[in-house]
Amino acid sequence: MDDWIDYYDSTHTIYVSKLHRDLHFQIIARDIIGYISASDATVLDYACGEALSAGQVAAACGKLILAEPAPGVRGRLIARFAPNTKIRVRSLDDVRKMTEQSVDLVVMNSVAQYMTPDELDAAFTAIRRLLKPSGKLVLGDVLRPEVGMGRDVTALLSFGARHGFLKDALVGLISTALSDYRHLRSRVGLQRYSEDEITAKLAAAGFSAQRAHTNIGHNRWRMTFIARPTFARG
Repeated sequence: MDDWIDYYDSTHTIYVSKLHRDLHFQIIARDIIGYISASDATVLDYACGEALSAGQVAAACGKLILAEPAPGVRGRLIARFAPNTKIRVRSLDDVRKMTEQSVDLVVMNSVAQYMTPDELDAAFTAIRRLLKPSGKLVLGDVLRPEVGMGRDVTALLSFGARHGFLKDALVGLISTALSDYRHLRSRVGLQRYSEDEITAKLAAAGFSAQRAHTNIGHNRWRMTFIARPTFARG
């Protein structure tokens, strides 16, 4: 995951325009809010990225913890949300030290593809420890083995057409093809999982999981899973 952390901590071109970037985070915030079950809930956004619309999520819960591995991004989060007393920014190391069973909802969106399988297992184990017995993990934007980059391109173009940045999306795709992102994706790769593989990984970490009807965000070719802690009987 380190190579991807360095990439997202750099000046990258993953968003084709400011409108694309802003809409991306607005839609994710809207979808996360849909999973918050109580106004006093503690929510953890695991590897949250820039989280530009986190204020909206914080308004819908009691406390929002933004956990981010990239130090530069984390610094921007701290500066951006310093006035908001409901938001706390943490590193992933900080998260591992949090109190057991202290979180109602964990969201891990568009993260699994950047982790090695072992890193993902470790993250699931850490999250399982943090969740309350009634809590849940929402794992979003999981890439499927049978769905290639072409679907990502189609999803971006459709998103751009619906929201008025189609031209920027076309230009951005050309830029991305020549960018460090494309080279890094070719060299390091992205992890892809079938539905059975993800549910098995979650089960091994102590979760019962099912696939959600819709994915978090705009890309309908990717998967979201809702996982709840399981407890041994007897």
